[in-house]
Amino acid sequence: MARHTVTLIPGDGIGLETSAAMQRVVAASGADIEWELAPAGAACMEEHGTPLPESTIEAVERNKVAIKGPITTPVGTGFRSVNVALRKTLDLYVCLRPVLSIPGAGGRYEDVDLVIVRENSEDLYAGIEFEEGSEGACKLIDFVEKSGAGSIRPDSGISIKPISVTATRNIVEYAFEYALKHGRKKVTAAHKANIMKHSDGLFLREAREVAKRYEGKVAFDDKIIDAFCMSLVMDPSQFDVIVFPNLYGDIASDLAAGLVGGLGIAPGANIGRDCAVFEAVHGSAPDIAGKNLANPTAEILSAAMMLDHLGELEAAERIRRAVRSVYARGEHLTADIRRATGSGATAASCTEFTDALVAALEAE
Repeated sequence: MARHTVTLIPGDGIGLETSAAMQRVVAASGADIEWELAPAGAACMEEHGTPLPESTIEAVERNKVAIKGPITTPVGTGFRSVNVALRKTLDLYVCLRPVLSIPGAGGRYEDVDLVIVRENSEDLYAGIEFEEGSEGACKLIDFVEKSGAGSIRPDSGISIKPISVTATRNIVEYAFEYALKHGRKKVTAAHKANIMKHSDGLFLREAREVAKRYEGKVAFDDKIIDAFCMSLVMDPSQFDVIVFPNLYGDIASDLAAGLVGGLGIAPGANIGRDCAVFEAVHGSAPDIAGKNLANPTAEILSAAMMLDHLGELEAAERIRRAVRSVYARGEHLTADIRRATGSGATAASCTEFTDALVAALEAE
């Protein structure tokens, strides 16, 4: 196999443990990967003055491919999300999250197989915010009232929700092209166009326009987001590829992960025209960090997606087969999966689970 240089951002919290496990599994798969370590997260603040050093951005740009462990994002205060900053800086406009049942993982269904395609660059996650009482908030409140658009309470914090023609076309085209490439039959656009007519309404209008170019190749429909969530829980088999604006896609991807066993087995990728960053969907779980309790499956399956991206298809499939084998046997499963399955058996540590995966790979 060809050697590939990949930027590894271990992250913080359990990211240090899941990233180490992922490296072991990738090595056992036979893929020839040279890792370039790059820091990010709260631990960088003292040395670099930022949670996302410029050297880390440069490493991703240089290697074109990166994989990232979870990184803690403070809630309500502190620095902005490193994940959002990476996406914006590198123009990673696609968030791709496959959702696939793994027998033995404790999922609510046995045959979930869908793909979430989330627009990554705008919507309420664009970071255009005004703190309550700030000059910007006061000016915006005044403008809204004078323009006759409505009224905003003076003690409000404000976030702005931009949805553009350009970003919508890009993400919907990606969803259709993904469907064609992977033999998927239908794309569904999720929205709230009945209420937000000039943002979600634009998203729906442009999605329908793009869909016309794929008539006869890939089916298309749309769902209001609340109805979509209900339908997904009742019968996930009715969906194939679903394309979302940013916020809805973030929420729905976690909902979908809950159908197959939880965030511990949910892989993901952030993809742009020049670079791709692969990552586990879950957070950094600081409460169990350093205790060897983390489930590294999500990051390991994200690495399999990364290997697909690099053209190392057989190594990627070997990893997926090993994961299915270990889960099916049920002897070395971490605590989150034990809870999901209702098993009273002793939970495996992160190291023990990884040992079982490596053994399954070597047994091939």
